[in-house]
Amino acid sequence: MTSHRSDFIRNVIERGYMHQCTDLDALDKLAENKIVSAYIGFDCTAPSLHAGSLVQIMMLRLLQRCGHKPIVLMGGGTTKVGDPSGKDESRQLLDDDAIAANMAGIKDVFAKFLTFGDGPTDAIMVNNDDWLKGIQYIDFLRDYGRHFSVNRMLGFESVKIRLEREHNLSFLEFNYMILQAYDFLELSRRHDCLLQMGGSDQWGNIVGGVDLGRRLDQRDMFGLTTPLLTTSSGAKMGKTAAGAVWLNADMLSPYDYWQYWRNTEDADVGKFLRLFTDLELDEIAELESREGVELNEVKKRLATEVTAMCHGQQAADEAAETARRTFEEGTLDAGLPSTDVARADLEAGIAVFELFKIAALATSNGEARKLIKGGGARLNDEKIIDETRSVTLNDAGADGIIKLSAGKKRHALIKPV
Repeated sequence: MTSHRSDFIRNVIERGYMHQCTDLDALDKLAENKIVSAYIGFDCTAPSLHAGSLVQIMMLRLLQRCGHKPIVLMGGGTTKVGDPSGKDESRQLLDDDAIAANMAGIKDVFAKFLTFGDGPTDAIMVNNDDWLKGIQYIDFLRDYGRHFSVNRMLGFESVKIRLEREHNLSFLEFNYMILQAYDFLELSRRHDCLLQMGGSDQWGNIVGGVDLGRRLDQRDMFGLTTPLLTTSSGAKMGKTAAGAVWLNADMLSPYDYWQYWRNTEDADVGKFLRLFTDLELDEIAELESREGVELNEVKKRLATEVTAMCHGQQAADEAAETARRTFEEGTLDAGLPSTDVARADLEAGIAVFELFKIAALATSNGEARKLIKGGGARLNDEKIIDETRSVTLNDAGADGIIKLSAGKKRHALIKPV
């Protein structure tokens, strides 16, 4: 148990969200005595967020559950620049239409985790393009750029890594930390936002905003970061052999999402229950103490809890039932992810390695070939020997469906149309 008095800071520490904080005791005192508005920024680099962003989303959810006000900042402006933090290379620059399309895809997910509205603790969503697009360059440099030391900026981890590896860091990207600091200042002035949260790679950018608020407005502002999250085996959160674990159902089915969490490593079960569910800590302690077959049931509970939060209880229950039928009864369940393939293409025949890529069981033809060569690929539950084997309509079962499997736990159905 921690000695901190505010519900928010106590939960942040006990659930494992805490990495660094600019002045923890002062923030704890503030959160005990008033409603704190806090924000996290999300750049619009893809049409969906993935599970790697889930810690940040859950932080905002926890903030609101503890009686405070979350601000979701959409990076409509900063996406035009590209955050160099944690990146070896520059991001591909997106045009306004692509950014707007990505933002539209990202926005909806937050309504599943947060309560939006006009109340004192209701979440709000803002777009930093609203203030960044009108910046006058010379005025901005005179008013804000003079408060940033290049010497100090060169010492930030995101910059040092690029320079040490002799990877290019454009002047455009170098400006990102100033723009992020300015975002914090604007949110402080517009919405009384006193706390910025983010991943550990954001520490330098966040501290820049805290310093800017103190210098210009004499305000006590705070920064709090979460640890870099990896699985016990060292894998990066939100990534699988088949690609990103997207939060949008049109990019990853609820069943595949459920399976990702069901396949959690034993050592991570307790950690993930604390970070990604609302279950009480006492219950989590009891669940993570289980072993063997009982621990597998806990993993199913984790998968269902996390999937219900993102896709709804019905989708979570259906995913759990599909998995039960597939793995416990050995039946072909219609709830498995499916891909429509033109009947004419199957009449002509499709190389099986290509079909694995089409079904999103592999990210490339090369990866599919490697899977088959390693003996991990099955067609209608039969091991595939020849990676160039042609799959045709003759491979469809009595129900007209072809089943592909990558390993024991990832399956997909091919439906001729």
